[in-house]
Amino acid sequence: MVKPQSDPMIHKNQLLGAFEPDARSRITAHMQPVSHKLGEVICEAGGALDHAYFPEGCVLSLLTILENGSEIECANIGREGAFGVFAAMYSRVSFTRCAVQLEGPMIRCEIGYLQDEFSKSPHLQNLLVSYSETLLSQVMQTVACNALHSVEERMCRWLLMMHDRAEGENLTYTHEFLARIMGANRTSITLAAQSLQNQGLISYRRGLMQVRDRAGLEAASCECYAVVRARFDAFLSPPATATQENKSGRGPPRGRA
Repeated sequence: MVKPQSDPMIHKNQLLGAFEPDARSRITAHMQPVSHKLGEVICEAGGALDHAYFPEGCVLSLLTILENGSEIECANIGREGAFGVFAAMYSRVSFTRCAVQLEGPMIRCEIGYLQDEFSKSPHLQNLLVSYSETLLSQVMQTVACNALHSVEERMCRWLLMMHDRAEGENLTYTHEFLARIMGANRTSITLAAQSLQNQGLISYRRGLMQVRDRAGLEAASCECYAVVRARFDAFLSPPATATQENKSGRGPPRGRA
């Protein structure tokens, strides 16, 4: 559903905020606030990318779809990024299904306007390539996490990522939804949620989850949450910063910034 352009949160997206002022002003003039419900599909795998979507408070899930119809999340996008920027650079087709994972405000613009800015701005070219590389790193980390870490560790990682983006403490997810999004069976999800609740890290009932112990949840998570979070915190930094850190021998920061 498209709303009139009057959203006061229109500059809260971090990627959009990193555009050069003139380019951001021109793109913003063509933005439309949109509203979608939990689970609603923004674009199907193989679908045409007609718009770029910039979350302002919602989270979008990128889902790989298999031949039998099953799906698993390979990445998610919050206010730090956008869905559809690949279309501004090259491909106009989505390789994944994109669905709403956390309800909240979001804005979009037609791809043509973003393509125009991309074609004439070296700054925007570098920015979108940097973001695309960082999003790809999340995909690769998620693949490793799904293959090597326990369902409980993966659930901690996923809940932390949602908690970072949520406005409050409540997360409205059922066990069925988590099983589908994480590529796990319902029994494994139930046992993991019970374990986290018994440890006092979360509480849940009737599709409502609440984070009770944020620090404890971070300690119970695998390293994948901290790795992905640090990469997204750093992707807007100048390359020289990363070079200096590499020379000093320091690795990426862990945990929340």
